[in-house]
Amino acid sequence: MSPKRARTPGASRVQAVDHPLRRRLLDLLAVDGPSTVSILAATTGEMVGNISHHLKVLATAGVIEEVPELAKDKRERWWKSVWSSYSWRLGDDEPGAELIGGVAEESNVTYRAAKVRDWVARRPEYGTAWAEAELTLDVWLRLTPERLAELRGRLQDVLEEYVDQPSTEAEAEPVYLFAQGVPAQP
Repeated sequence: MSPKRARTPGASRVQAVDHPLRRRLLDLLAVDGPSTVSILAATTGEMVGNISHHLKVLATAGVIEEVPELAKDKRERWWKSVWSSYSWRLGDDEPGAELIGGVAEESNVTYRAAKVRDWVARRPEYGTAWAEAELTLDVWLRLTPERLAELRGRLQDVLEEYVDQPSTEAEAEPVYLFAQGVPAQP
């Protein structure tokens, strides 16, 4: 699903996604495509019952859905991600929205930092071409909220092209990309 089609979640969706195993399951479905409970259990090393439970939570939250056309029989269930990227901002009318959103955003920052730390530790395994292609952006801008929203939209348009037209060459690897633009002081 393209970043442009991202939705702002409700508290239940944020709580569903803000769990380490469920986040990993979403990542696997996003990178590897549709999968079954058995395949996900084998990939993660978790018990089938545990994976099934977490997939039900994600389905109830509306971030994954069943793909019945992939099933070979009535017992087999395939799942796909309909999740792309969500803002952690919740409506003011939701009970506990500020607390839930804040905890989830902090968890998301930790998740992102872990991905970068893992890359730094494993960079030599990937070789020169990947090290030279690495994308690291760090820039100070002076913007109004309206211009920041405009920049976000333009970046989402560019990213949508890459999400919808992934590289198919043998050397293509999953690439985790995140950007954050927030008011800050030097």
